[in-house]
Amino acid sequence: MGKSILLVIEGQHADHPAFASDLRKKGFEVELVSSGSKALTSLEGGLKPSLIVINAATLRTSGKRICQSLCEKTDKIPILLILDNDHEVEKVEADVVLSLPFTVQKLSNHIRRLLPGDGKNSIHVGDIRLDVEKRMVMCKKKKARLTPRLIRLLRTLMEHRGEAIERRSLFSQVWETNYTDDTRTLDVHISWLRRAIEEDPLHPKYLKTVRGVGYRLDI
Repeated sequence: MGKSILLVIEGQHADHPAFASDLRKKGFEVELVSSGSKALTSLEGGLKPSLIVINAATLRTSGKRICQSLCEKTDKIPILLILDNDHEVEKVEADVVLSLPFTVQKLSNHIRRLLPGDGKNSIHVGDIRLDVEKRMVMCKKKKARLTPRLIRLLRTLMEHRGEAIERRSLFSQVWETNYTDDTRTLDVHISWLRRAIEEDPLHPKYLKTVRGVGYRLDI
């Protein structure tokens, strides 16, 4: 698993499963704390986890306030929230919410999808992290799976961040063709990419249209 550290917030509750020990057996490096306040202390003390797992079911809470307080400290660490099946939380600031019961394997699979790549096949520019191998893009709290074409398009824009790229040139590079008379397909893919990374795709913060020229990725 490399040096990825999981910060697991988990209490002791006989009626609900604890996962820290099982995650260690799966090969994850786990830092275990028993409350949200202790998690904040660990972060303030310099701990830099790749993922935070909140087992709210063992804490007798919805986990909503813990998520909120952690997000105020850092908005770039993914959060996985585990809930009792009796709890339903709306507008919680977590990347993945799992309701009991589920297997350790299912939890492990979700964790692996949230963890960053090993660096060999990932590109990180500003708020945007593209994992080519996992075909995932993460931008702040937003995460999406991309098609190979969208990966190539985003990668090209990231490699030329801050530059206005002509539509025909971008189409030629991504589609690897000399035929550039009809670039409407590019425009459609740009709109899909905005849905994946922008908080408001209709008013993009990152992927800008340069009138009369093409597109530019602002970071």
